[in-house]
Amino acid sequence: MQDDALLRYSRHILLDDIGIEGQERILATRALIIGAGGLGSPVAMYLAAAGVGTLTVTDHDTVDLTNLQRQIAHRTDSVGQPKVESLKQTLQALNPLVQVNALQIRADTETLDTLVQDADVVLDCCDNFKTRHAVNAACVRHGKPLVSGAAIQFDGQISVYDTRLADAPCYACTFPSEATFEEVRCSTMGVFAPLVGIIGSMQAAEALKLVIGVGPGLNGRLLMLDGRAMEWNEIRMPRNHNCPVCATRPSQTDPAPATR
Repeated sequence: MQDDALLRYSRHILLDDIGIEGQERILATRALIIGAGGLGSPVAMYLAAAGVGTLTVTDHDTVDLTNLQRQIAHRTDSVGQPKVESLKQTLQALNPLVQVNALQIRADTETLDTLVQDADVVLDCCDNFKTRHAVNAACVRHGKPLVSGAAIQFDGQISVYDTRLADAPCYACTFPSEATFEEVRCSTMGVFAPLVGIIGSMQAAEALKLVIGVGPGLNGRLLMLDGRAMEWNEIRMPRNHNCPVCATRPSQTDPAPATR
């Protein structure tokens, strides 16, 4: 680690749970972020600030004026730009030491297979169940930990799905693909601006904990935030051993930190 990096990350290095070794793990990490909007903005910015070595971000959309109320990585002069390009500019200004791969694509099964396989940790910051299930399935196939967040109106939720652990569920154990869930969007339902910052920051924290090896984390726990009352509720979630996605996935009781 060069002197400028030692100085930049010194407040991490001072932490006994991180130190030089933990920060080097962060620097070697390849994180995949699905979505460059409300959740993807704080996720990417905190991971970049922390020094995650390679950030790959996917989003097919462009910046709209209505995004600026909460999508803090974008600026007024970014309107009309691809979100991934706008986000890349913000991240490079924040920390030029990290590599940012900006992919203006819609995440589908084929692209996710390649991207997830090459990642150490995956962060789902999208806004629809179809993509969430596709991301989850790819993570299960390739044995990669998934940090999933969602936010709408005043309600947020976050969990970690790491099927390398013997009893940890995947996303489909908790939200079966055959179940009927109402698809809600910020464009029709609205969202409280700081809510995505709260959930996104927690997603970044859980990803870094996976990388460093600091636990226990949110495996098997779904945290739900009522932003009006600012109250958290927790649901414990065991693995569904009949889950069509992860039931046959081989597990290990003590996986190594999520870096190579």
